[in-house]
Amino acid sequence: MAEPQLTNLPRHVAIIMDGNNRWAKQRHLPGLAGHKAGVESVRAVIEVALRQGIEYLTLFAFSSENWSRPQDEVSGLMELFKWALKREAKRLNKYQVRLKIVGDRSAFSDDLQELMAKAEAQTDHHRKLTLIIAANYGGRWDLLQATQKLCALSQNAQLEPDQITEATLASHLALAEFPDPDLCIRTSGEQRISNFLLWQMAYTEFVFPELHWPDFRQQAFYDTLCAFGQRERRFGGRQPAAQPIQPE
Repeated sequence: MAEPQLTNLPRHVAIIMDGNNRWAKQRHLPGLAGHKAGVESVRAVIEVALRQGIEYLTLFAFSSENWSRPQDEVSGLMELFKWALKREAKRLNKYQVRLKIVGDRSAFSDDLQELMAKAEAQTDHHRKLTLIIAANYGGRWDLLQATQKLCALSQNAQLEPDQITEATLASHLALAEFPDPDLCIRTSGEQRISNFLLWQMAYTEFVFPELHWPDFRQQAFYDTLCAFGQRERRFGGRQPAAQPIQPE
């Protein structure tokens, strides 16, 4: 049964999918088993996002720091990524979901880069939900590459330094075409952002569920959306003070 429709929804949700290895360890399974189980949670979250009418969903799939993990785990993740791109592109097409992949693709194999481009092209015409996968992404990398682009424009006399504004910088970031996240969820109880969307999450609301990512399914996501709906967002401002009741 579908959950009730919410009214105060985030337009853009970002998720740090944490706890796959811990989930597997608790079950005496290899770490990759946790990542495979996490694919089901991705599907569950997408289904709720579609039903509720969320426009953008960004998933932190592989950070620029994850290359330092054991080689067998990294290799397994790359194979899982290939498998998911081949398998899930059809499902995304069916549900009218556009796929975008952001991050430094140069470190990935040629065949994986080809699969990324193909999956994006196959779904590019959809607009019911945009699924953004951050792969080999880091917030510092994002700011650095944007700064390098601005420096190149300045050196070519296409941009004066005093013309660089917040909007100018933001327009060169990896998620430039999307609104900033309204809500960020990090599963597994960890309370840090781990170099994720450093610029874009200046005014994002955060929720840190204790569940490991493979256990974060439809009801857990819906409950988190309900919690977001109770937040009062001020964006650095202040709500006007309540006026005292005047005696009659």
